[in-house]
Amino acid sequence: MNIQLALDRMKIADAIQLSREVEQDIDWIEVGTSLIKEFGMTSVRKIKEAFPNKTIIADIKTNDNARYEFELCFQAGADVATVMGVSPLVTIEACMDVAKQYNKKVMIDLLNTSDEQKSALMRYKDAILCDHVSKDQQEESGERHLGTRREDPTIQLAVAGGITFDSIGHLIETLNPDVVIIGSAISKAQNPSEAAAKFKQLISQARGE
Repeated sequence: MNIQLALDRMKIADAIQLSREVEQDIDWIEVGTSLIKEFGMTSVRKIKEAFPNKTIIADIKTNDNARYEFELCFQAGADVATVMGVSPLVTIEACMDVAKQYNKKVMIDLLNTSDEQKSALMRYKDAILCDHVSKDQQEESGERHLGTRREDPTIQLAVAGGITFDSIGHLIETLNPDVVIIGSAISKAQNPSEAAAKFKQLISQARGE
């Protein structure tokens, strides 16, 4: 199980510094949508340069113009790029095709997808499906986790959105995701290094390791 650190609403230098502080206890580094919107592919490039041995996720949230956007991400050094699950299937297919050309991965964000759409997306065995509670849902309505379940145990599943020390154990027990995406619980902690280490410990305990 990989811990993905989500970096949002900060400067590139701060994102790199934070990642260095928690590097030993996280596996993947997400260049968040806000970083990409503010700094473009420079944010992806600089973070990959700083952490060449980490899996770098470009959370670009593609909804259209898939080939162009995914090529930008992969050429900048991303190992994974994200597409919205509510996109037309032709867009998803284009993302999968570009990822295959670059030998990279696609993460499909299930935010606001219907059960019918989720079922249709289960066909993409090479993608990672991300069960996601949005920032607005968390901040405006207090929602936490949706709990998408795998219809097929071979599906790769990530979970994101408001994950805390209190919720991580339940998420692992009920969903057993391949990736847990953690943002503010680490980035806004008084001691990010200690927070990351605690998440790693809690995951190990929940998995009986």
